[in-house]
Amino acid sequence: MAKPIVAIVGRPNVGKSTLFNKLIGKRLSIVDDTPGVTRDRIYGDCEWLGRKMMLVDTGGIEPSSDDTILKQMRLQAQLAIDTAEVIVLVTDLKSGVVATDSDVAAMLQKSGKPIVLCVNKCDKIGDVPPEFYEFYNLGLGDPIAVSSVHGHGTGDLLDEVIKFLPPADDEEEDDRINVAIIGKPNVGKSSLVNRISGQQRAIVSDIAGTTRDAIDTAVDNEYGHFNFIDTAGLRRKSKVTDSIEHFSVLRSRMAIDRADVCVIMIDAAEGFTEQDSKVAGLALEAGRGCIIAVNKWDVVEKDGKTMDSYRKELMKDFAFMSYAPIIFISAKTGQRIDRLYELIKFVYEQNNMRISTGMLNKVLADATARVQPPSDKGRRLRIYYITQASTCPPTFVCFCNRADLFHYSYQRYIENQIRSTFGLEGTPVRMIIRERGE
Repeated sequence: MAKPIVAIVGRPNVGKSTLFNKLIGKRLSIVDDTPGVTRDRIYGDCEWLGRKMMLVDTGGIEPSSDDTILKQMRLQAQLAIDTAEVIVLVTDLKSGVVATDSDVAAMLQKSGKPIVLCVNKCDKIGDVPPEFYEFYNLGLGDPIAVSSVHGHGTGDLLDEVIKFLPPADDEEEDDRINVAIIGKPNVGKSSLVNRISGQQRAIVSDIAGTTRDAIDTAVDNEYGHFNFIDTAGLRRKSKVTDSIEHFSVLRSRMAIDRADVCVIMIDAAEGFTEQDSKVAGLALEAGRGCIIAVNKWDVVEKDGKTMDSYRKELMKDFAFMSYAPIIFISAKTGQRIDRLYELIKFVYEQNNMRISTGMLNKVLADATARVQPPSDKGRRLRIYYITQASTCPPTFVCFCNRADLFHYSYQRYIENQIRSTFGLEGTPVRMIIRERGE
């Protein structure tokens, strides 16, 4: 089940990004005194009292727009509102209630979604200044005093947010495999979803960027239970000017976040582009199982060697993802769609694979006997043991005497030995190196 989304909205320069960074505990959003610094939608995981949620930091104004500030803000906030379960409206104690705050508050109330009013920049502890009370005029109930710089009041804020989240037991896992179909615009993602579901679920057109939202389609067949998430095409940054597009990129990232397996679609006629590697990079970063699906294979002129040479080229292009299987399909004619289901199931199982510590250490012993660990100035790397810490993706922890001797190339060698023994096809593998005593 997807994590509930909490949108942080407000006019520029009230400290949304500082608050966002404080809540997720990382510096993800760029913080600056210039209005409109947050341009791309940024999201991060937050956990409070055992409830997980995804926070979305929205930008205030789009300076590139000739449009009126309010119109842009409306659009931004509206899109954030549509996807969120709970909205946090951030205001600024120092400037008090301004007209824009009232406009945004009025717009949020129309949405019917729960709103938590946060009054930021309450940096002095103790007395509540008189200006704090004017925020009651926004008609959004009790404001919560917060200092996003110092972190005061953030706990009260999250307590309030949690009250409005859907009950946690709604999030029970079902046995469906979540599959995100990702790729640049116009590679046929929606056509594939329509072919799979046997109905016109997504709008299909030759205009790149038709799909703006991530659409879910449940499919049950002899291969298993699947939930396909059709995402908007991921575009190059320079092309992403309008804020609806910003949200499309955000949703694609969130779809990857929700997915167990990502199908990276490539246009056979166009071949590999730099953008395909960016899209694949997002799935790799998230540790998802991946399949590379070359779509529109029906329109390629072929002889007996076409597929092999195409596959070899792709393996070069996707060298950073050499574990991902490649399949040639046609969403239009339905060619090899059945095989795609089998692959999804297989990659899902590989991504969830657990290997016992005993078996891992046997592989490790063989590997170190075959190729000696590296040494430096007479000190040799000694790997004491290896164990699997988690799945999705399979993550292994190696305990050794000196982490600086455990070179990347030797890590790759150990990873390849594990892969050649246990398969782990279609899934990234993470290696964590720990020194003894850490």
